[in-house]
Amino acid sequence: MAAFLRALSAAAALPAAAAAVSLSTSSSSSSRCFLLSRRLCSRNPSRPLRPSATRREIGLGDGSGSKVLLKEMEYPELEKWVHSHGFRSGQAMMLWKCLYGNNTWAHTHDELLGLKKEFRQMLSEHATLKALSVKDILTASDGTRKILFNLEDGSVIETVVIPCSRGRTTVCVSSQLGCAMNCQFCYTGRMGLRKHLTTAEIVEQAVFARRLFSSEFGAICNVVFMGMGEPLHNIENVIKAAAIMVDEQGLHFSPRKVTVSTSGLVPQLKRFLRESNCALAVSLNATTDEVRNWIMPINRKYNLSLLLETLREELRLKNKYKVLFEYVMLAGVNDSIDDAKRLIELVRGIPCKINLISFNPHDGSHFRPTPEEKMIEFRNILAEAGVVVFLRLSRGDDQMAACGQLGDPGGVLLPLLRVPGRFQAAAL
Repeated sequence: MAAFLRALSAAAALPAAAAAVSLSTSSSSSSRCFLLSRRLCSRNPSRPLRPSATRREIGLGDGSGSKVLLKEMEYPELEKWVHSHGFRSGQAMMLWKCLYGNNTWAHTHDELLGLKKEFRQMLSEHATLKALSVKDILTASDGTRKILFNLEDGSVIETVVIPCSRGRTTVCVSSQLGCAMNCQFCYTGRMGLRKHLTTAEIVEQAVFARRLFSSEFGAICNVVFMGMGEPLHNIENVIKAAAIMVDEQGLHFSPRKVTVSTSGLVPQLKRFLRESNCALAVSLNATTDEVRNWIMPINRKYNLSLLLETLREELRLKNKYKVLFEYVMLAGVNDSIDDAKRLIELVRGIPCKINLISFNPHDGSHFRPTPEEKMIEFRNILAEAGVVVFLRLSRGDDQMAACGQLGDPGGVLLPLLRVPGRFQAAAL
């Protein structure tokens, strides 16, 4: 009996000990996050930093009666939460459609039309509808909009809405505040990683885009995870946010029109291809390890051979699936005729399309954009070899809204890496 009582006493003490560990971890999360972004090459990106999600953020409350954030939940979670408060599935579905469907995109309890009075009262007491607030909207000369959002802690993320004359408007969402990858041509990468965005903070960027601009631009039918951050470094929240976006009863984006981009985190890339039916884009940007090691330090961990062989293997399991390769063209660095020929060989056997992207300059960058006529020449070499290839010229660059221009590093910048000797003349 004495041994049983001692074991029972030890078991009862476990929650308190676990709570102490959790408190200690939380108090040091900011400093760890900063150090991670400074130590990219020494850290294993296959173990992504988990968001410091609270129970409120994942829709469970914190046990003290605080409100849940509804957009943290996929529909089965939302339905379960509604049941826990004594209401039926029909009310859960009506709530879901108020949040994401029916052209409502509700942000306040007053906009929850058609719900029972008792249900709306419960929601006002126990739920929060909005994770972001608009700080500013900037308009570029070509009509591109850059939305600056305030997070709850006062930090700012950026989202871009790109109108298309053919009615296929795209919203470019951020998945992190800053980025740990330190790609040398990317302004966001100079920030380092400040924090992961929650599921709700990612989803709400698409909700706001539709709410703000559907009447002006018409259907917003494309989502690209190509804003601030490395999406697969925040894979849990990105997969969940993408699932909410493609839900047929909600935002109802086509999975083929929701594209998640990565710099090449191989383990997470495998997981994404196996768990999500959304599209994948891979930032390639070089045809040799020498160049990619310099401009994309993640290549030192997962080199070109490993990355491309992984794609060949994984895509054999997916029917009629094509990966999109993104290739930012940097004058004198990766835009030679030899690069074009190597690129053809690198992607051979991989179902793919290639986007050739114009480099967008920013403060502190030592690259120059490839002239348009040379981009066309590069494209033609690929096309003649049977590669599906497109030119993507700058959109929104006069408002720092173009590819690679988002964010505000402020006074803390990650260092630029040493330029290889043979590229000194190409670097500014």
